[in-house]
Order: sequence, then structure tokens, then C-alpha cells
Amino acid sequence: MAEFEFKMPKMGESITDAAIITWFKNIGDTIEIDEPLLEVATDKVDSEVVSTVTGIIHKLLYKPNDIIKIGEVIAIIRTSSKAKSGGDRKDSQTKKLLDPQIDKKPVSPIKKMQSTNDQTNLHFSPLIVNIAKEYHISFEELARIPASGKEGRLRKSDVMSYIAEGRPFKFSQPQTESSGFKLPDLTFDKGKGTIVEMDRMRQMIADHMVFSKHTSPHVTAYVEADLTNMTLWRNENKDEFQKVYGQKLTFTPLFMECVAKAIKDFPMINSSLDGRNIIVKDDINIGMATALPSGNLIVPVVRNADKKTLLELTKEINTLSEKARENKLKAEDTKGSTFTISNVGTFGSVMGTPIINQPEAAILATGIIKKRAEVIEKEDGDSIEIRQMMYLSLSFDHRIVDGNLAGSFLRRIADYMEQFDTERNIKDA
Repeated sequence: MAEFEFKMPKMGESITDAAIITWFKNIGDTIEIDEPLLEVATDKVDSEVVSTVTGIIHKLLYKPNDIIKIGEVIAIIRTSSKAKSGGDRKDSQTKKLLDPQIDKKPVSPIKKMQSTNDQTNLHFSPLIVNIAKEYHISFEELARIPASGKEGRLRKSDVMSYIAEGRPFKFSQPQTESSGFKLPDLTFDKGKGTIVEMDRMRQMIADHMVFSKHTSPHVTAYVEADLTNMTLWRNENKDEFQKVYGQKLTFTPLFMECVAKAIKDFPMINSSLDGRNIIVKDDINIGMATALPSGNLIVPVVRNADKKTLLELTKEINTLSEKARENKLKAEDTKGSTFTISNVGTFGSVMGTPIINQPEAAILATGIIKKRAEVIEKEDGDSIEIRQMMYLSLSFDHRIVDGNLAGSFLRRIADYMEQFDTERNIKDA
């Protein structure tokens, strides 16, 4: 009988860890190939993870709510010829009685450290320890970071927020009676009110956002675009589009079409940083920030957006939006984006400064389309007209994208929007 090490599988290009929601199997249970073993949560979706072998669950190394790095061993499965053929429940229970290790509860392999003031024992998860090593944070410094997790547990978002604030306790010394030094009291009055506990997805979104702001030096550029032609064409054709194709024509596929064209013109925008190398992506996979019923945001992905017709973009966007509203998105629906669009105008915002969706180089925000009086230059003189205007904002990673590239790319998107063909026939969509 062999012992198979079951590892946390890769959940997506930018996902480095996942939280265990629940185990579907207990120690001593038989499991078949492709049978669900556990459910995990990332900052994007909750997913079932299936077993890749047939056997008997020997050890579960982590507990629900533990955050595990991708590739870590999370369970030990004993495999044998009988187990692969299914075995029976009686054999499983007999094995459980014969092996004293099976009845032991899984213990999270956490690092136990003694605080410098000897007041309490502090526990740091492997994820926190790895972050500390990466940023050269001592365990004494970790002990001074305010923890927001249950039972005083230090969470990833706590550490990343502390780093983003400039590590205020980096050079602080532990409090001792001889020195008389006291750590600064940074406790703020947060007021009183209803306590709403963050769900798993919101916690992971928070971690992802803090990580992104810490990783990429964010810079935001702005332009405004005259969407009068695009708006008039959509208003005149949306009913016919629905009648002919059975699809609701929103602005999102029209925006995505323009963005995909601009990315082809400026391919360096469609990139990621890997150490000292810039990876310019071959595919143009555009994510679209979408609100879930819970209020959390998720980013389903339209793959090869530059190769799709307007009708194909519309169908895929509508399908993904509906799946998001019904909480039916799968992990594969949110993987592999190379650029992201966030339509903040949906919420009535004039413009936004979105946070980059790592490991992408930039993210676009489209504001509300609003009628304004604009000065129009003509050969016979200037005139004031009512136009449909919209602000576009591009947040970009200044490590790999400079102002010239970002500004030119953003302006090109606006140009494609403004040059929309009002004679376009929906039958050619």
C-alpha cells in the first residue's frame, strides 16, 4: 500500500493560496478518482477539488478556514489495488480501527513562536511566515502587528496593510521595565455600530487588493470620449438586435471591442512582470468586473476578445453576467485574464481609479455616459452642442508601463469609441 501526497492544485494564474471551506471526506473514508474531496475558496470563486486517485483517506493536514499555498500537501491518501476498485465500507472502518494514526485529528502545521515580552505564545501560519521571510520581517516585529483574525490570529491582509503603511514598528524595541520605552499607542476609536463579519470572498478580495497596491506602483491617467455616435447607434438598434439575435445589447461589448483593438495597437499593455522579465501575452483575454448578489466583485473573462464578432462578444458577456448573478460561475470562467475593464458608470460614478488585477499591467474604468454642452470646432466656426460624454481612466503599473504608453493607449480607446460607424448593420455583427 502506497501513500499518495495530495497537493493543493493550481486555481488560476494569479492565485497563490486558497482557503479550505470544508472537507467532504473524513479520515478512514474511501474516495474514488474524480470524487469531490474538499471545497476551497479563492478571491474569485469557491470551487470543488476532486481526488486524482482512488484510495483511503489517511491524513487531513489542514482544517477548514486554513489558508494554504498552492502546491502544499493537504492530505495523505493510501492507495491499493482494492481501494482503486472501490473496496467496501467495512474494510475502511476496519482499517480505521487497526491504525491508531487514523483517529488523530488533523493538525494545522503552524509555526509557534514566543513573543519577546514573554506575555503569550503567538502562532503564525506558514503563509505569514513566508511573507515575513520575503520582506525580512522578524518574528518580534510580527508580534507587534495588530491582528484581525479569529482568536487573535494574524492574517495576510494585516501584514500587507502593515507593510503598505511603511512598517511603523520596524525599529521599535520590545517594552521593558529597564528602558522605559513604550510602543506607540496606535489604537483608533472606530466608533460603535452593527458588526458585520466579512465573508471568505470579501476577506480574500481585501488581501488581493492590499497585495496589488503594495506590489505595483499605481498611476492613473484620464481622458474623455464623445460617445454620441455609439450611443445613438445602440439606441436605434438595440431593439432590432434583441429581436434578431435574442440578445440584450449593452455598452459592454461595444467597449470591449474598442479595447481589444487598442490592445492590438499597443501590445505592451497586455503584459505581466516576472522578476526582471516582461511577458507580453499572445492572447487578449479581457476580464470584466461584475457584481455578485452578495455585493462582492468578481472578474469573469472573455477569452480571445480580439477574434470575436460583436455578436459573439455580446452572447459571451451576457452569459457570464447571468452566471454571476445566479452564483453559477466556475473557476475556469475567471481564469487567464490579461486586461480588465471595470464599468464604474453602472453605479453612477463619473470616473474611477481602479486597482490593478494582478498580475496584469493595467485596468480600465469607464464612467457614466452623461449629456454635456461641448464646444465643437467646425470649418465655418465653433458651435455648442449637446453631446454624450464619458470619462475613461486607466490605472497602470509604472514598473513596466510609462506615461507615454498609457496615455497613447487610453487615447486610442477613446478614438475608437468616437469613430464608431453609425452606418453599421446589425446583420454584420
